[in-house]
Amino acid sequence: MSGVEEDPVEVDPVRNVDPVQNSEPSGAAGPVGALGLDELDLGPALEAVLMVVDEPATEEHLARVLQRPRRAVALALRELSEEYTRQGRGFDLRLVAGGWRFYSRAAYADAVESFVLDGQQARLTQAALETLAVVAYRQPVSRSRVSAVRGVNCDGVMRTLLQRGLVEETGTEPETGAILYRTTNYFLERMGLRGLDELPELAPFLPEAEAVEGDSREGVLSFDVDDSGDDSQTDH
Repeated sequence: MSGVEEDPVEVDPVRNVDPVQNSEPSGAAGPVGALGLDELDLGPALEAVLMVVDEPATEEHLARVLQRPRRAVALALRELSEEYTRQGRGFDLRLVAGGWRFYSRAAYADAVESFVLDGQQARLTQAALETLAVVAYRQPVSRSRVSAVRGVNCDGVMRTLLQRGLVEETGTEPETGAILYRTTNYFLERMGLRGLDELPELAPFLPEAEAVEGDSREGVLSFDVDDSGDDSQTDH
């Protein structure tokens, strides 16, 4: 061997650590996203889900997706709603149309309207509101019967209500085969109602069905425009 003395090799204690020995034990806590659904805090979990719903979510649906008892979900929803009210938050959690959803609080309606509309009005016409009222109180009802109640042809207005999702088809009339219409859950949501039983008591002021039966046969044009072109009694 040579008489030249070799320098000792320095060992880097960091680089030479066994990666297996340095790893976390398999039972160590992982990130929050790794928790099971039944391990999440129920209140924040409900808030997160309700932030992305596009229609009111039922207690049964929320209980199923969060894997919790329905009673626990119902209690947590009511506690959240009461908490938001106590804190005077700008939003509210309400039970509407059979489900829960976030809404802006009525006290701040002017601020919301200013932001959303920004000077533009997107309201239903008077004719559309009247037609919608007839459907709401007479449902299920055919177009011709709605027209008979209002005294004008409502075909165009009914198409508008269908397009806006406020009414929908619900079968046919046995005697005439006419398509019947009813209001939707979206109608309840927009009106802030839990169900049709919360509608104001206006039905007694509408004519009885028998009074308009003669004009309600589908296929009979009861509101023809005369040859003079006068369409003053037809809604557009």
